[in-house]
Amino acid sequence: MAEGRFAMTSIAVKPVVLVSSNARLFESFFDAGLTSRLSQLAAWQRSPARAVTQALRKALFNAEALITTWDSPQFFPENLTDWAPSLRLIAHCGGTVKTRFARPLFDRLVITNAPEPMARHVAELAVTFLLYLARDVDRYRAALRHPSNAIYRQLHLSGGGEQTILGAEVGMIGFGRIGRTIQELLVPFGTRLLVHDPYVKSAAAPPLMRFAPLEEVLAGSQILLLAAGLTVETTGLLNRKRLGLLPRGAAIINVARGGIIDMSALAPMVLRGRLRCALDVTDPLEPLPLRHPLRRANGAILTPHVGAISRSVRHQIASVVLSDVDRFFRGAAVENRVTSAMLDRMT
Repeated sequence: MAEGRFAMTSIAVKPVVLVSSNARLFESFFDAGLTSRLSQLAAWQRSPARAVTQALRKALFNAEALITTWDSPQFFPENLTDWAPSLRLIAHCGGTVKTRFARPLFDRLVITNAPEPMARHVAELAVTFLLYLARDVDRYRAALRHPSNAIYRQLHLSGGGEQTILGAEVGMIGFGRIGRTIQELLVPFGTRLLVHDPYVKSAAAPPLMRFAPLEEVLAGSQILLLAAGLTVETTGLLNRKRLGLLPRGAAIINVARGGIIDMSALAPMVLRGRLRCALDVTDPLEPLPLRHPLRRANGAILTPHVGAISRSVRHQIASVVLSDVDRFFRGAAVENRVTSAMLDRMT
């Protein structure tokens, strides 16, 4: 029998819910209060399986809802509904569902996700990188590690460059949930955004923002923010040719998906000093190989996918998921349903 536990109740009408998660990951999403809330909503069992095993299939058989997490198996077999004949709802603790569930399942079941709690935190990291790069902090830190005060004299006599985002123009690819949040956070700085997103009408541009073709955005961006989803159109979007359109010394900030950038093209340009980068994501090379040159390269800032890593975010995600589970079994419309029509524009 799959590892797990049931919330015992005298009320027989509670829906049966299977939570696909190991104990440690579950506890990072569901604190005591959220676990109690789950127990009030459902008779639930937890399975730690990271692959579809016989034990997991047995646990699925009576489940009316499935809650998945980042370590859950990929449910690609279209016969999932044969294994789980009572299953009506899948609620994912996270944003990415396209690569987790077979496309036909989005029409047969109600599938929800919970990306909203992550957006503001990911956008905050993007702005952190933006400020760090714009103010050239890395270069000054490197200069002060040497036993020399030459940097003081150089700056005293000649001044610095235009090292600010105050009123400056910054490029951005993607104006979805994260892109919009970045734009909102930058309003107090008066930062002007030059944005490429073919799915957003130019008339929708807020103040201090202009939409433009991709080539114009690349050529005009001393700093380029990536906030797009990973789709067929954006995979490998920044290849060697397009990276070459960026001005010399330009910096790329990626808090979206690593697959947007051709890493084999980016790395040599950073190593030569042609470009700089700040990357929170490097998928499909994630974790980044131990000997990858960008790990030690000057001009490269790397973080281990920390955009929305805090436990408070996970608790918010779990709360969103439980709200949709509650709404579904009360007969109300869920708030975060993902339909098959939405998949082509999602990561």
